[in-house]
Amino acid sequence: MRTSVHPPLKRLAAGLVLAVACAAAWAAPAKTDAADEKGVVVQDPHYGDVLFHFYKGRYFTAVTTLMASQQFGRVAQHADEAEMLRGGLLLSYGLHKEAGEIFAALIDKGVAPSVRDRAWFFLAKIRYQRGFYAQAEEAIGRIGDKLPKQLEEERALLQANLLLARADYAAAATLLNGYLADKKDPSFFTRYNLGVALIRSGEIERGSALLDTLGKTPADNEEQRTLRDKANVALGFAALQDQRPEVARTVLERVRLKSLQSNKALLGFGWASASLKEPKRALVPWMELLERDASDSAVLEARIAVPYAYAELGAYGQALERYNDAIAQFEREASQLDQSIAAIRAGKLLAGLMERNPGEEMGWFWNIKELPEMPHGGHLAQVFAQHEFQEAFKNFRDLQFLAKNLADWQDNLGVYGDMLDNRRNAYAQRLPAVRAQAAAVDIEALQKRRDAAAAEVARVETEQDAAAYADARQRALMERLASVQAALQAMGNDPALAPQRERARLAAGALTWEMARQLPERSWEAKKQLRTIDANLAQVRERDAAIAQAQKDEPVRQEKFAARIVELDQRIKGLVPRVAELSREQQGQVQELAVAELVRQKERLAIYATQARYAVAQLYDRANVAKKDDDAAPKQ
Repeated sequence: MRTSVHPPLKRLAAGLVLAVACAAAWAAPAKTDAADEKGVVVQDPHYGDVLFHFYKGRYFTAVTTLMASQQFGRVAQHADEAEMLRGGLLLSYGLHKEAGEIFAALIDKGVAPSVRDRAWFFLAKIRYQRGFYAQAEEAIGRIGDKLPKQLEEERALLQANLLLARADYAAAATLLNGYLADKKDPSFFTRYNLGVALIRSGEIERGSALLDTLGKTPADNEEQRTLRDKANVALGFAALQDQRPEVARTVLERVRLKSLQSNKALLGFGWASASLKEPKRALVPWMELLERDASDSAVLEARIAVPYAYAELGAYGQALERYNDAIAQFEREASQLDQSIAAIRAGKLLAGLMERNPGEEMGWFWNIKELPEMPHGGHLAQVFAQHEFQEAFKNFRDLQFLAKNLADWQDNLGVYGDMLDNRRNAYAQRLPAVRAQAAAVDIEALQKRRDAAAAEVARVETEQDAAAYADARQRALMERLASVQAALQAMGNDPALAPQRERARLAAGALTWEMARQLPERSWEAKKQLRTIDANLAQVRERDAAIAQAQKDEPVRQEKFAARIVELDQRIKGLVPRVAELSREQQGQVQELAVAELVRQKERLAIYATQARYAVAQLYDRANVAKKDDDAAPKQ
């Protein structure tokens, strides 16, 4: 009997989810408990945008957005975290080579040992799942002693599975045995894999004892109960092969009737009873199997096991009838398998799966939830149970998503082309008005006026010409004083006008004193205004230079955009047929994987049908011999 030693896929998927979910925090520096409670502060908005898509489950958008932000230097505050997140996302898509290069580069930069060990652990895990055992061993060999305790057992299991994959059962047993010695409460998986490794390495007694103990251990959840059933089935068939049917029946009785392993257990229990010459007891589990799904190999075998039991009981008529029914059933089943194979090769399986299982984005954690309409859906159970089929179909779905993504980008490029045309038209329409507005401002004339003002300010400061800063009132007073003094001068040196002359002199002195007192303040204000003029002139010059430069750069920029659109269009046009070709190849591969499983089912049917026909021939021979004996007997 073939016994799987790989951990269930959902455990591996859970590990991958953890790998990606923790990626953003792997490269973060150590924090205190208080900091952990507050969480990591996102300092770059673009990194927050990436995390938003990530936690919404839009992994393709997350990784493409992240890579674009990295290219434009928008996540500089989270450079290492962003790169680790990118590695985790690529790893989740099975791109272990690219993820390994990212992890190696970060490790070379000197990340924390705990981050390094987790990175290599999850890289080894995804490589193992993808079947790259040598690369997985290389990655697991780089793990140091800083792996978290909750991952240590998984590491031991992974390493043991890698050893089992290359048939080094003794080394796997030694590894797991050493791990168990330090573990007070090892998991079901560890004990189960150790039992299998011991049996395959030749230590049958020790391995069987370990599996026997596991088969009787109380289980806390469905996963443990399933593994316990698996251990009992493995023990039961091993006992059958060793010609120990009593032991086989004892351990197979532990398997639950409503479990994944129940069909095998019922079949094995029946054969154990048959080996003990108890055909009537063998009929009980075999008759139960006949009521179950005919696509299961155990049910198919039961169809010829039941008439075998009837023949052993001497009920030859019933045995013959059952054998003929089984042959007819096998032929009908073979015909139905041919119909299913034809439907699969016609593309109905993949088309139905895509139609009934839509999804926003491609992703490693996407699963089939709805089965398609097929001529005989029961045949698909064994097909979907294959890990290779699941992974191949995910690749096909990802290619379909990429094809749609490329088609969307082709449409977007058309929109970008229209946007560029609108921008060109707007530029052409606004340029004359901008040029006219710029030409209306005579910067050189303004500069001359500014220089003249600056020279006047310098002269006033040098000559202390307070009258130059006189305000309107003071200028009016100066004009009145000048007219009064001119009138007094015209009247000559009349002594009677002496008081008026004195009053005019005092008024002129007071006005001169007032302006002299205000000179520093007004001089500072003039210089301030001069600086404002300089700033405004500089701004005008900058705008004028910017307008002139824009007239040179904008057409070039528009041409670059146009060239970029053309380049991307050509790249997309080159990628579309490539993705289409890969999709066709992947579709063929997925369909052939499904067909290969159905062909194996047909081959099993042919074997069972041959056995049934041989048994029928034996029954006829036995009947003929009995008849000859009756004819040869003396008549009384």
